[in-house]
Amino acid sequence: MKRRTAREKALQALFQMDMSGMTAEEALLNIYEDAPSDEYLDSLVNGAIDNKGKIDGLIRENLEKWSFDRLAKVDRNILRVAVFELLEVNDVPNKVVINEAIEIAKSYGDDQSGKFINGVLSKVNSMIEEQGEQGGL
Repeated sequence: MKRRTAREKALQALFQMDMSGMTAEEALLNIYEDAPSDEYLDSLVNGAIDNKGKIDGLIRENLEKWSFDRLAKVDRNILRVAVFELLEVNDVPNKVVINEAIEIAKSYGDDQSGKFINGVLSKVNSMIEEQGEQGGL
């Protein structure tokens, strides 16, 4: 599975979990249907869930004039997937992660989602890079 597809499916799984309260395993079963599992997709979903407190904290810290609870579920989950990748996936450049999230936001979010996702992720990325130079988050 291409990584773009894995990111989109991770968004769908996290969105299902947000909407219905299902587990990651249940959401992934719905996403896969009869298709074979994908390691990258599994890592995105499970990583976003396992690190949700840290990820949501970074998102909250980098929202301007907006509350975390008011975020559209689609935008919130795009951010969760991307922040997980920025934090934990070392073989994808951060610029690629941000660009992919923007493109997914344009497809799944509203008219302003791409700009909003770009702004938040740019700030999160700057914070991560700054902290990385100082010894980690």
